[in-house]
Amino acid sequence: MASPADSETWMTLVVQPNDTNPLGTLHGGRLMYWMDECSAIAATKHSRAVVVTVSVDGVSFKHAIELGSVVTIRARVTRTFRTSMEVFVEVWSEHIPRNLRMKCNEAYYTFVALDEAKRPLPVPDLLPTTAEEQRLYDGALRRRQVRLILAGKMKAEDANELKALFLPENNTAEP
Repeated sequence: MASPADSETWMTLVVQPNDTNPLGTLHGGRLMYWMDECSAIAATKHSRAVVVTVSVDGVSFKHAIELGSVVTIRARVTRTFRTSMEVFVEVWSEHIPRNLRMKCNEAYYTFVALDEAKRPLPVPDLLPTTAEEQRLYDGALRRRQVRLILAGKMKAEDANELKALFLPENNTAEP
């Protein structure tokens, strides 16, 4: 069994003029492409297989990233299911001349591992070893249920993790 640290992947890039929009900041789509690449590498490291992106959710753009900034992306598998893996991705930008570093983005990517015939392939289990890894691992099942409900692959009434969050069975409060 592997830990999230075994899949951890870091990428560092510099925002070049062809990466920017008319405002001189990094295109959101370019950043998502970089995030997808970094997270795919993490998923590949965990599964030891070719992977494809199934979904991207929880993308948040907190700060624009300026031309010339150094972008650092960190990705790691947070939980595995039968053939899929959730990967958490974080992005920091650093403006070196101003000595300014900040977290700019984060997202959850989901990948499926494929065999040589391009069919879903079972992936190894994941064992969280730190409190942060356990927090991400625990939340992954709820995030998965939300994704499946939104995709029409699960009925809301079957989402037991979400029901437990909002409708505790031992809730004796009167309406």
